[in-house]
Amino acid sequence: MYTKDGENYFIVDAHIALWDARPENQRNIHGKQFIDCFYDYHRNLSPESELWTYEEYLYQGGERLMKDLFEDGYVDHAIFQPAYLGEFYKRGFGQTEEAFGLASAHPDKLTYNHCFDPRNGENGLDRLRADHEKMKFTGVKLYTAEWHGDSRGYKLSDPETYRYFEECQKLGVTNIHVHKGPTIRPLDRDAFDVADVDHAASDFTDLNFIVEHVGLPRLEDFCWIATQEPNVYGGLAVAMPFMHTRPRYFAQIIGELVYWLGEDRIFFSSDYALWTPRWLVEQFVDFQIPEDMTEYAQLSVAQKKKILGLNAAKMYGIPVPEELQVPEADETATGPRQPGMADLGAAQ
Repeated sequence: MYTKDGENYFIVDAHIALWDARPENQRNIHGKQFIDCFYDYHRNLSPESELWTYEEYLYQGGERLMKDLFEDGYVDHAIFQPAYLGEFYKRGFGQTEEAFGLASAHPDKLTYNHCFDPRNGENGLDRLRADHEKMKFTGVKLYTAEWHGDSRGYKLSDPETYRYFEECQKLGVTNIHVHKGPTIRPLDRDAFDVADVDHAASDFTDLNFIVEHVGLPRLEDFCWIATQEPNVYGGLAVAMPFMHTRPRYFAQIIGELVYWLGEDRIFFSSDYALWTPRWLVEQFVDFQIPEDMTEYAQLSVAQKKKILGLNAAKMYGIPVPEELQVPEADETATGPRQPGMADLGAAQ
């Protein structure tokens, strides 16, 4: 929990990972390219006081994660969103067993989401069923630009992907997190295009599609899709640190999201260990839209509380103390907001 100016904020970090990018786990040059690109994001978008050395960035482990998130970072609950990247890393990039073990040991603090690749065909479906039987996850993280043999990406709208979504429906895996954001070397930019989200969300209305990184640099495309599809949500991983380096750009991002989606479909994410949550939480609570950007309304305390944790807690059934909730009809807490496309969608 974070407290500022008499207000208490329940924090859910909706996108974290445990990774191993050490040289002994790198399968080829692409493993080094990938983590080097991650480190460039970290180095270029972080305050100087929050910078890690390259060596400690390669691998953190569970003990450091627990400290960075729950002792130092104000986080009440966090959700693992793994990336496998088996073409680049011998044991995979996201450490499945370590992350699942940590979540099993701390179910009050951690939720484990899994991953799949529809290009694995029937064997992959069998593995998904077996993994779900063991892990009981309710969400998955998909990396549509991941390489697989000669393939350099897939689409959510592919027939093979639909077979996996149908299996998710049967298993009760309702939360589909999808990386649709900035390209990471050596992955291909176009393989992260958001257009296929529209297709899948229309055809699987009982699944939630959480677009991680809110489609950047395709924010406008994402917003139009999310306005049309009420089961599409936006995760702020990677967008958050622009508060530090490009505050007006971040104001545009959050202003557009609130206008198009409303504050109920936006999730705070640190993308740990790209960044640690402490400074992101502190800066977001203090953040306000510049007064000269009059096309956007000011952010209220209630809106920030929803984004920082209450929205993700609702989706994942994470218990929130009553005193940390925002009353639905509390106009004093919410404050006025300019009407937007989100209001039009709610009225239809």
